[in-house]
Amino acid sequence: MSIKEKLTSILFGPKEAEPAPEQEDPRVLPEQPGEEPESSFLPAEDPALLKLSADHPLQQLYTIRRRESGYLPTPRLCMDEDGALAPEVINREKARLQSGLRTASAFRLKSIQNQNKNADKAKRSKPAKDGEEPDKEKKPVGLDAYPWIFLSADKLYAWVLVFPPTGEGRELTRELLHQAMEDQGIAYGVDERVANRLPHHENRYFTLFLLAQGKPAFDGRNGNIVDYVPRVIERVLEVDEYDQVDYTALNLIRNVKEGQEICRLIRPTEGEPGRTVLDQEIPAKSGKSVPLPKGRNTEISEDGDALVASVAGHVEFTGRSFQVKPVLEIPGNVDFSTGSIKFLGDINIQGDVLTGFTVRAMGSIWVGGVIEAGSTVEAGGDLTVVKGILGDGTTTVRAHRCIFSKYIENATIYARENLQTDAIINGNIYCDGEVLVRSGRGTIMGGRIWAAKKVSATTVGSRSECRTSIALGGLPCTNFEREQVQKELEELEMELERLECQLDSPVKASLISKARVKLNTAALRLQQLEEDLEDIKEELRDRGEEGRLECAVAYAGTEISIGDEITRLRQEERHCVAKMVCGEIVVM
Repeated sequence: MSIKEKLTSILFGPKEAEPAPEQEDPRVLPEQPGEEPESSFLPAEDPALLKLSADHPLQQLYTIRRRESGYLPTPRLCMDEDGALAPEVINREKARLQSGLRTASAFRLKSIQNQNKNADKAKRSKPAKDGEEPDKEKKPVGLDAYPWIFLSADKLYAWVLVFPPTGEGRELTRELLHQAMEDQGIAYGVDERVANRLPHHENRYFTLFLLAQGKPAFDGRNGNIVDYVPRVIERVLEVDEYDQVDYTALNLIRNVKEGQEICRLIRPTEGEPGRTVLDQEIPAKSGKSVPLPKGRNTEISEDGDALVASVAGHVEFTGRSFQVKPVLEIPGNVDFSTGSIKFLGDINIQGDVLTGFTVRAMGSIWVGGVIEAGSTVEAGGDLTVVKGILGDGTTTVRAHRCIFSKYIENATIYARENLQTDAIINGNIYCDGEVLVRSGRGTIMGGRIWAAKKVSATTVGSRSECRTSIALGGLPCTNFEREQVQKELEELEMELERLECQLDSPVKASLISKARVKLNTAALRLQQLEEDLEDIKEELRDRGEEGRLECAVAYAGTEISIGDEITRLRQEERHCVAKMVCGEIVVM
């Protein structure tokens, strides 16, 4: 304690201890001055309500009127009191209304100011004479109430806001409102209830009212086609809970009867013209018509609204039109009772295709049984074989779209799109799409599989290291065609040599001439295929498109080739994925 504090304690007594400051609870935030607690139930802002700044000319006009009348309701500028307008109309016109209202209010305020200046100037220019009292009864002439009308950009809506009178000006009357409407040309869609009640309304001044509403134009609907047959047929096989595929239920063929409707036309509708509030017509567009997709073996009904089949057959959409391919039904086997078959449409074979017979169709082929050894089947569309393909090395099956078969054994298969089966045993496969062997046994054993995009199987190869070759990428089907033409060319050359060794005769000359024509045709076709093959190879090389192998098990002895690279598995691989990485085949 200092000397000063000791003297103070002797003279005035000890100093009372100050109470310790109250410790604030850190869990309680200090209140800010003027801050009110937020409410979670604040009303949502009305998008149709216009907000005015404090310096808006309308606020000044409101103040002037309030001083003169003593009481005046608060201005309310709502574009849509009844909620009848579309939000896009309010959003489109709100900014224009704000700008127009500011301009009109400023002009009205300037008129009042000019009037007051002129009145003060007139009062100062005419002083009262000596002995004469000023005229207290005489008041300056004021401004009449002014209905300001705002039109939307499309002239479909008209709002009115009335500026109050000043001085001796007239209050709002039906005549003043009618004159303002006539000046603006408002002649259609006027809300008479608003027009009649507005002159007597309590809030007739500084309140926005929707005065008139036009009739919008409605364009007609375009014509449309309702299909009764799907344009795209999904070629996806569904696997059941037992990992089996029901090849009888693919439903790739859509059969129709003669006269059955394929699709129906919904005709376009006429547009409905509209009307602006200025009583001007708004033109409307009529809907566009669409033609029926008429193709081969179809005809348009008498009323012109439907496309019907002119023959019984299989319906197919070609990309531009529906066409009906006639369906040839074979209730049994393709054997000596039917002979080899060539048909321009689709073929449904309930039985088997026996050895030595050929079936060719421009459309799809459905075989309910087996394609036996030594037979040839070629489909211009899809090929479905319910029970499988059992060949002997000479069996050739071709499809220009997809092939679905229960199994494939000892056969040469050509598929322009995808191939799906349960098993491939010693098959020679050329596929420009994907080879999928996942259902059922899911086995690829022996033979050569060449797929442009992907080979997916459960098991590839065998424990006995049966040689199984998987080629990926490239152009399998084009190479197959080249091999076939080369084989045909060799046979023709041998035939020509055999004919030249025979004795001269008119028959020999005729046969040699025909053989040379066939030989030249085959040579030209081979040359064209080789040129196309080189062009497509360069295109694929630029794109960098290469195939891949996916399987659960790949046994030793499996040979994988991608382009010029070849690798041979030395051991069993599980969950195997093979693809090209940095110029080398990588098995992961």
